[in-house]
Formats: sequence, C-alpha cells, structure tokens
Amino acid sequence: MFGLRRKSLEVLQPVAPETRSLVTPTAADFAIFGAVPSLSGVLVTPNSALRVPAVMAGVKAISEAVEILPLHIFRRGQDGSRERVTDHPAARLLNGAANPWTNGAHLREVLTADAIAHGNGYGSILRDQGGKPRELHRLLPTSVVVEIDPTTKEPRYKVTEGTSSRLVSFEDILHIRAPSPLCTNSVVGRSPLIEAKDAIGLLIVLQLHASKLFANGGRPSGILSFPQKLGAEVAARIKASWQAATSGNNAGGTAVLEEDGKFTPLSFNSVDSQFLEIWALAITEVARVLRVPPVLLMDYSRQTWANAETGGQQFLTYSLAPWLSRWEAEVSLKLIGEGGQSDMFPEFLTDELLRSDFASRATAYGQYRSMGVMTANDVRRGLNLPPIAGGDVLQNPYTSSAVAPSNKEPAANA
Repeated sequence: MFGLRRKSLEVLQPVAPETRSLVTPTAADFAIFGAVPSLSGVLVTPNSALRVPAVMAGVKAISEAVEILPLHIFRRGQDGSRERVTDHPAARLLNGAANPWTNGAHLREVLTADAIAHGNGYGSILRDQGGKPRELHRLLPTSVVVEIDPTTKEPRYKVTEGTSSRLVSFEDILHIRAPSPLCTNSVVGRSPLIEAKDAIGLLIVLQLHASKLFANGGRPSGILSFPQKLGAEVAARIKASWQAATSGNNAGGTAVLEEDGKFTPLSFNSVDSQFLEIWALAITEVARVLRVPPVLLMDYSRQTWANAETGGQQFLTYSLAPWLSRWEAEVSLKLIGEGGQSDMFPEFLTDELLRSDFASRATAYGQYRSMGVMTANDVRRGLNLPPIAGGDVLQNPYTSSAVAPSNKEPAANA
C-alpha cells in the first residue's frame, strides 16, 4: 500500500569525487558523459544527435504530439459509462499548471523528449501534508540515478543537486522510460538515439562532409603541380594564395599561378556521386529507430496521395501509442494512486490526429447520426459549435420529423 511505503526524503552526505585518468578512455568513461563512440568515428551524445535535423524532427514529432493531445481523467460508471473528472489534482497538473512557471502540456513534451534523448524522463511530484500531488517539477536526466532498495527491492531515485544528493521514493517520481530491448535493467530505459548511434554518427559525418565541401566552393579539391621542386615557404605561400582566391566567399574567383604551376582538379568518385543516396538511407535508418514515418522527418520521396491519407493512423498506432500508454500508466500509478484506480483512469484523446477533411467528417457525422450513435449536440461539439436546444435527443433525423407547433388558434365548429 502506498501509505505504508511512503518514506521521508533522505539527504546523503557529499562523497569525494573519484579521480581517474582520461588519457586512454574506456567505453565506461564515455558513458559517464553520455557519449558513445560510433563506427563512423564520431562520439554520439544526446546533444550532438539532436543537432542532426532528421533526429530533431523525429523527436519533435513524438514529443509535440504528446503535448497537444489532451490527457484527461475519467471516472467509470456502474453502467459502463464514463464521466470526465475536472476536480482531481492530476487533471489540473496535466492540463493546467504543473507548477507556477510550467504548463502541464509543456512538461509532458519536455519529459517525453528527455526520455527519447536520454532514455528516461523524470518529474518530481511535490505533495501536500495529505499526500495529494500539488506540483510537478522536471528533473535533469543526468542528475538522477535509479537504485534498487536492498530491503524492499523497490526502485528509488538518487537525485544529485550541486554537491549533495537525496533519495526519493519511487511513488514521488514520474518516470517516463524509453522502450529498449537491449536494456537488461527493466527499471530504467535506454535512449533510442544511443542505440542508433551508428546511423546518427553517419549522418553527422555526412553533414560535416557536405559543409566542408560547399565551404570550398562545392567542388572536390585539386592538385597544384610544379616542374621544379619548391621550398617549404614558397609552397605554403602559393597554397595560401590559391585558397584565398578560390574558396569561401571568393569561390569562382581567378587565381594566378607562378613558377610554371598547373592545377589539376579531382573529379567526384563513385562514393561522392552516391552521396545523396547514402544520406537518404541514413535518414530512413533514423526513422526506423524512432518508429516514425519518414514523412515526419520531412522526407517526401515516398509520399503519395494513398499513403498520406493513412499516415496519421499509422503514426498513432505504431509510433505514438507506446508513449501514450507509458504516460497513462505512470499517471495512474503515481498521480491517481491505488486508492483511486478502482474507478478513475487517465486517457489521451487522440481525435485531433485522426481528424480528416471537412467533407469526410460531414459524411461520418451523418452516418453516426443515422445510426443513432450521436446526437446533434455531439456533432456540434466535434465542430466546436455551441449546443442548441433539443439537440440532446438521440434520433435519426433522416427518418423522424418534428412538427413545429402552430401559433394559430383552432377554428371553432360551426
């Protein structure tokens, strides 16, 4: 029971830092700083990965969708119905103000982005004297370490702040984990960006190569040759003069060669000519790891009218649904608590992602009305219109008709 598990916060004494040499760093040393070497030779960190436009687009697609979708609390009725709850503290924290300076929807976006980039997103739950949640605060993922209590076998969170740290009970931390089949510890998640370090490292190398290529005028380098041997100072002076006249802002300028020199340009090889194909493949690999459609990474090469229509449904089912499920589970466990789970539950409203064009919506609403599933006011709420009098009657408007009352007095019998 939560009431029996609740522990007071324990402040730990500062520990002297361990001194280690980084002359020959190991994989564990890189992991301390969140950096993992890739096969491309570059170190991939959450920050360096997010500087790749394709990665940033995928992270924003998921985290911003979690932000814009309403997350409401509902109460189950005895007859199977459900009613939206607005007076529960979780409803206010998730959709109103999570704390005096952060909106609940924005906090959901940030914690989701933390989970994707670092593997885990942490939110500290501040409670009042009665144990009710009153505020949610974001914790930096790099400042939290998950431990297992040796006595109760429950997870606990070691939060480092400055030179001291404190232990926080699991029920006071909103923990959003990234899915990872490679993580042996089920208590923590592993960043999909780090798992895709080789694909992201390739994109970083390609981006750097393209930047250097166009910085040199968009052409491969060439060879300056001379009939006689040049001294070191003369060779350095001629090279600097050539680069100053033909690269950067002076690309395409006229260079003057001395000492009977000749410039031989180097042509693109097979790897250079397939540069765009390699780049497109790396972007597709990032889309696979984040499980988002390539079109959400702004890759329209395979976009057609047919698959564009079902794109929203695919994104919701295969990309977003696992994240929404994790949020709903954490909210139910930590913010609603065991005492309220029997009749209350959180749920995201995903209608915004599935909203189609106006003609298709009108056809669907008309079918629902004829089936007796929706009332006129249900349809008006879906269209953001105010309710009308008599609009809560559940009937088929195509087969039933209402007779307007007459204002005329009945004629007297002669």
